[in-house]
Amino acid sequence: MGCGGLKKVSIRDAIPPEKSSKKVESKPSSKEIKTYNPKRNLTISERVNNYVATFSPIACEEMNAYDIPASITLAQGILESSIGDSRLALVANNHFGIKCHSDWVGKRIYHDDDEKGECFRVYKDPRTSYRDHSLFLTNRSRYDFLFDLKIDDYRGWAKGLRKAGYATDPKYPDKLISLIERYELNRFDFKNKRKRKNNSKKVLGQPTVKKVHLVKKGDTLYSISKQYKVNIKSLVRENQLEDNTIFPGQNLIIPLYK
Repeated sequence: MGCGGLKKVSIRDAIPPEKSSKKVESKPSSKEIKTYNPKRNLTISERVNNYVATFSPIACEEMNAYDIPASITLAQGILESSIGDSRLALVANNHFGIKCHSDWVGKRIYHDDDEKGECFRVYKDPRTSYRDHSLFLTNRSRYDFLFDLKIDDYRGWAKGLRKAGYATDPKYPDKLISLIERYELNRFDFKNKRKRKNNSKKVLGQPTVKKVHLVKKGDTLYSISKQYKVNIKSLVRENQLEDNTIFPGQNLIIPLYK
């Protein structure tokens, strides 16, 4: 079963199976998710299945919009948020452990990670965290090579994320692959198995018009690209941006194609 719906599957867990009569909850509408409250009185398998039931529709939406495999998004969410039960997930709705970085202007929370008291992003709801995860990967050039992989190549994606520096743990790819295969998350990658839409990778000719945009507080490459209906990659290339970083007061050249 792909992103068109959910289907119960057999679970091959690495831990001994636990007996339980509790039923896995049906998935709520993704529009209703304001925060995620994990039920701690369930087995590991049931908790993972609840998480997948809740967030697989969102992961599928993100896959269709940004070509990031839903299996990878779900596995990262499960791992980074401790099945939705980490402090960052509970307090900050941050399911992917995304740190503030220089371009973040939203709310912040401080949490010990690789170093003590590191800055992490705070989101209004989990859906926003999932969207920012997509933008984080698509707006940073170091992840570009991942989008040349097939949509169902979760192994390549898992290894590529580590190679690009998403995580410092050398076992990060193995952990993602283990989650995907143990819980058959790759079933969500197949409905829309297709050639990638290379809109963001398209090689464009010379722009016919150029104008200048003065970056204001709160501006992002994404918001600017939407404002002028221009490709993000064109903005990065035209302005020779490193790590896709912009700052207030900066003049950005906007290449307009007709």
